[in-house]
Amino acid sequence: MNAKRTAKQEPAVELSRSQLDDVVKILKDVGSVELKMVAPMHTHRATIGKLGLDPIEAEVRQVYFFDTPNLDLNKAGVVVRARRIQGGAGDTVIKLRPVDPAAIDKELRRSESFKTEVDVIPGGFVCSGSFKGRCTALEVREAVGGKIPLDSLFSKEQRAFYRAHAPKGIALRSLATFGPTFVLKVRLWVKQLDRRLVVELWLFPDGSRNLEISTKAKPAEAFQVTQDLKAYLREAGIDLTGNQQTKTRAAMEFFKPEVKQPARQRKSGR
Repeated sequence: MNAKRTAKQEPAVELSRSQLDDVVKILKDVGSVELKMVAPMHTHRATIGKLGLDPIEAEVRQVYFFDTPNLDLNKAGVVVRARRIQGGAGDTVIKLRPVDPAAIDKELRRSESFKTEVDVIPGGFVCSGSFKGRCTALEVREAVGGKIPLDSLFSKEQRAFYRAHAPKGIALRSLATFGPTFVLKVRLWVKQLDRRLVVELWLFPDGSRNLEISTKAKPAEAFQVTQDLKAYLREAGIDLTGNQQTKTRAAMEFFKPEVKQPARQRKSGR
């Protein structure tokens, strides 16, 4: 279950011609495109109001990332995450970012738990491959609390995927916990766009926040949806001039100073 990796694409002010060419090349090999835009923190209240969101309707989540204290997985383009979701559900993912979708083997493509997707933000893009799993909110809580092994949250297939792509010597059960980050997630149907938007507000312990507006599109319609979304948000007066940092990176950087290697560290059992 190997997937070929590519050089990481770094965001810029606008997509260059070469970036556009790269996006076009990979769209035929991905399942979907997710368009993401981040609003500056000082505009969050206004953005929520302009979109007509009701925070009471939000789904509450807790998000945990797992890595070494030195972020060795992050540096290698591997993301390990678990979520607790309001109502008792939970989920997990082992993600490669970036990945070359054309190089993913057929066995992996046939798995219903694996998907490829291009994330597009203003000025940048990255293709990711995600191996998803299910668990319960209680299991996530027990794993981060040290009551059950961390790797027990993940399926046999996810663990094999991790072993194939994580740096050697880094056991899945030995990873440190980054989080939790509390998340409020709201879905809304926008008639003007004829599609659903998802708004996520990530709340960090020091009061800082990350507000992301996103929507998914089929590869064939990605460029048109991007233009329509930008026009809609611009007309609504929503400011998108801030730092377009991903939620994952924001969370990892926030919690890194307080993370220590857990007592459960092992050299084996990946």
